[in-house]
Amino acid sequence: MIQNQHLELGVLNTLRVDRHTPHGIFLMAEDGNDVLLPQAYVKDEMIEDSLLEVFLYTDSEDRLIATTLKPLAMLDQFALMEVVDTAPFGAFMNWGLLKDLLVPNMFQKEPFELGQKRFIRVVYDERTHRLVGTEKIGDFFERRVKGLKPNQEVNILIIAKTPLGYKCIVEEKYEGLIYHNEIFENIELGDEKKAFVKTIRKDGNIDLNLRKTGSKKSTTSSDKILELLKQNNGIMPYNYKSDATLIKNEFGMSKKDFKRSLTTLQDSGKIEVKDTGIYIKE
Repeated sequence: MIQNQHLELGVLNTLRVDRHTPHGIFLMAEDGNDVLLPQAYVKDEMIEDSLLEVFLYTDSEDRLIATTLKPLAMLDQFALMEVVDTAPFGAFMNWGLLKDLLVPNMFQKEPFELGQKRFIRVVYDERTHRLVGTEKIGDFFERRVKGLKPNQEVNILIIAKTPLGYKCIVEEKYEGLIYHNEIFENIELGDEKKAFVKTIRKDGNIDLNLRKTGSKKSTTSSDKILELLKQNNGIMPYNYKSDATLIKNEFGMSKKDFKRSLTTLQDSGKIEVKDTGIYIKE
């Protein structure tokens, strides 16, 4: 490990153990500035002059403080966080540290409610010199996509479900979308996955596939129904009479496509459709 030159808020720092006190140990950067690691995080192996990796944030009195805990997201990173308290000026999110992360009202798209989970980006607030959270993440995406090309594998984070599909953060800096009719596996908000670039649009948004083009035969609505049946032990409680909204939510397709696919699968002997649901045939 290499010792930090300076103390850096919101990220992991490698600092030298300088001295022990009744309140904890002081950790020092190369420039001579130090920060307290409270006694609750001190362990016997933290001896003087050893190097220690810690996260730096501010305590309830706005003093720089160190912790050996790692938050769900560090500066300029995103994470799905739960609302644990609300106040007239904002909401507090559980981000894995003793002090909760404040999302001021001005950084909320709509009022937060206790127990909700929201996608939050950790940012530095120039006005208060604190780390805060923001739900308004659109402005942080880079619109000039560099170094990516069709069919390239990328890391994605699922952040929202929309009528078109699932919005994603691509490589921690671009905005992407996976269309409902191209999803053949279970997806949840907060999932981190591998995906493949389908199209890079002029506005900088990226259309994505979860499967590499050409690696398997092209998927259809029928394929999707079969795949979901396999994931649900061969039985699903839907048929030709099922509500269109339920079909859209469960299968990501229109009722027209759904009914046509059921007929195709029945005619090929792959499924049986009854009043009680769809049954896969072995």
